[in-house]
Amino acid sequence: MPNNEGARALRPGATRLCSKTTEEDSRLQQARKTSPVCSDGVDPAHKAALFFREAHRNKRQIEKLEKERTLGVQCRKNGWSDVSTELEEYEKVLEERRSAEKINLNKQLVTIHNGVRRFQRQLIDVKPTPELIERLKEIMSEVETSINALKEEQHSCLEELLKEEKTCKQEITAYEKKLENWSLVVNSEPKLTTAQKTRPLDRDVPAEVRALEVFLQKTGGIYGGWDQYDHQAFLKVWTKHNGHPAYKKEAKLYLPGKTLEEIEQHEDWHQKLICLQDRKREAIQRWKASKHQERQNRLQQQEETEQAERREKEAKGQVQQQRAEEERREAALRLEEWREEKKRKEEQDEQQRLSEEIQRRRLAKEERRRQLEVKLTIEEQLRLKREEDEEQKRKRMEEEQREMEERRREAAKGIRRFNERDLQKVEAKLQEKLLREKEEEERQRRIVAKLKDKVDGHISRDPSRLTRPTKGWEERMKQVGPSGGGPVLHMFHRAVPTWRQGL
Repeated sequence: MPNNEGARALRPGATRLCSKTTEEDSRLQQARKTSPVCSDGVDPAHKAALFFREAHRNKRQIEKLEKERTLGVQCRKNGWSDVSTELEEYEKVLEERRSAEKINLNKQLVTIHNGVRRFQRQLIDVKPTPELIERLKEIMSEVETSINALKEEQHSCLEELLKEEKTCKQEITAYEKKLENWSLVVNSEPKLTTAQKTRPLDRDVPAEVRALEVFLQKTGGIYGGWDQYDHQAFLKVWTKHNGHPAYKKEAKLYLPGKTLEEIEQHEDWHQKLICLQDRKREAIQRWKASKHQERQNRLQQQEETEQAERREKEAKGQVQQQRAEEERREAALRLEEWREEKKRKEEQDEQQRLSEEIQRRRLAKEERRRQLEVKLTIEEQLRLKREEDEEQKRKRMEEEQREMEERRREAAKGIRRFNERDLQKVEAKLQEKLLREKEEEERQRRIVAKLKDKVDGHISRDPSRLTRPTKGWEERMKQVGPSGGGPVLHMFHRAVPTWRQGL
């Protein structure tokens, strides 16, 4: 039963993995069709755009698949720590391999880019010489070799990935079929205790697995025809006594509705079930070992096939290299012809340029003479205009000077008039102030005179009153007691303004 439960738990993850593998297969095939390395007769810019668009789409799909990966979580939930650890280690290995491939690809692209730039620099303002042509041939051959090597490497990597993907998809399909066959169990709570009709089993299922399923079908399911609670009570007592006969008395107490004969029969059924389960487990282990050996054999055959294909590719590469050598020679001849044609065209252009230069200089000389005449005429007009402007400016300055003198005289008259008016106002204010001071002194003299009339001027002198205690001091001396004693019932505080209350 634990194996069947694990199979059912693993089946959804395997199904999802198979569907994702199918999607990746179709996507890789589409990428191979639209790749700029494989397509012919299409604009290079369009091919590059399609390639980058497909690469971006694949990158987003990879990120999505990594986020949706739930197989590891399912394994951890079921307690399969060994499977989870193996998957994590394999993932790390794949990540390191991918990083190494990325670094190698970047190095190759940089090498190709540097070769192309070096070839471009050789074509800037140079004269065709045999040494230059040989150097260009070497650079072109190096760049072409690098490009062909990169193409072959990427093509071989893609083919290997497609083969591995197909192999994995076939293995996953086979595992799904096995898991579906293993998970065919009877209902956990049968309606009748009699043996049910057996179903046709898969011929690929091991005999031990088939024997266990047939045994369960004939004996009434996973509880041997008993009720679930009776079976659990029996297992509890039987496990407690490790299967010794002494368990029967205690089992009879837990199972009053069962006789000793029925308990013994159920014990025999349980022991046979344990034996069949052990055989099933051993059969599954043997099946796994055989499948592992088959996979190793298949991988070895695949490796031999790949070696044969690699040798065939090497032969094709030599043929392509010879063809490329011929194409390079033809390109060198075309380059030489192009150089000669370019040289003839440059000579014609030089002659045409010289004639145009002579014509241009003659026209420029005529233009300079005409411009000189125009310049002299303009200078004479400017001189007359400047003299006229200076005369008008002198007259305007004289007029402004007369106006300024007139305004200065008017301003001086106004200032004198304002000063006289201010002086009169100051004198009036001073007279008014003196008058008010005299009236105040007169009023103070009248007040002092009235006070002198009311107060008696004859007062008797008593020098001893300076040393006598006052009435307040005498009252204070009557109640002399301790100070600072007793609790403080009230403390005075400064009043809080209304606008600060509540802050």
